[in-house]
Amino acid sequence: MKSNGQSLAVGWHVASARLADYVELTKPEVSALVVISALVGFYVGSRGSVDPWLLIHTLIGTALVAGGTGAFNQFLERDDDARMRRTAKRPIPAGRLSARAALWFAWALSGGGILYLALLVNGLASLLAFLTWASYLFIYTPLKKQTTLCTAVGAFPGAMPPLIGWAGARNGLDAQAWVLYAILFFWQFPHFLSIAWMYREDYARGHIRMLPVVDPTGAATGRQIVLYSLALLPAGLAPTLVGMAGAVYFFGALLLGVGFLQFALRAAASHSNHHARHLLHASVAYLPLLFVLLMLDKR
Repeated sequence: MKSNGQSLAVGWHVASARLADYVELTKPEVSALVVISALVGFYVGSRGSVDPWLLIHTLIGTALVAGGTGAFNQFLERDDDARMRRTAKRPIPAGRLSARAALWFAWALSGGGILYLALLVNGLASLLAFLTWASYLFIYTPLKKQTTLCTAVGAFPGAMPPLIGWAGARNGLDAQAWVLYAILFFWQFPHFLSIAWMYREDYARGHIRMLPVVDPTGAATGRQIVLYSLALLPAGLAPTLVGMAGAVYFFGALLLGVGFLQFALRAAASHSNHHARHLLHASVAYLPLLFVLLMLDKR
């Protein structure tokens, strides 16, 4: 009995560890942001009351595609990940999962999510998810080793999740949907440049040409952080200006935008990892707070 119990415990431990590795392949933090952004797009884009089942199907399909994209990304960048300290312990470079197993998992999630959206939501949401998947993996990902413009290119698919949610709710897109797209588009630059500045030496080891890798003084990185943080300020106010939200949202977004800009200016001026980390934390707080305000003060 004791032997059987020990065997079950060992088996459970192995299965749990393997499951955790597959979850890690999906880049759960990134996937969570994708799903939240799609949720906001669906909620704000819904006319009248929200259709709960349609929302659930939209989020499930989006989560599957997002997870599959993360797994594909780790498959494609497995050699680069092995060279970087920050990513060397990921499942593939660490040898806990084979590249073949990760590839099949990525195909299953990605293909299943795109098909799920097509069958249970609508064709437009599925098409947008497919375009996001394809452009992220086959345009942005290869460019990361070629040019510092990769961040700008990656921002286009990175801002798509609210459009997927909006399309899920309305089976169409309009000017208001693109306001959400603009917010997420501009937000990505200070967010990812702060990460790239903190890990610039690691990116250099992985041959990833993020701007801070070729900008040792941090001057160009700082300028872009401030530029896009400035652009984010009016973009964040735009929902009220186009009738999507009211005065509560407007003044809340103004406070958030000005506060975020202060973190950006400080990081740009100091070129320090310390202030870059503060900017990263500010970006992680800014977006969900803005989204909550928008959902609470939806018009």
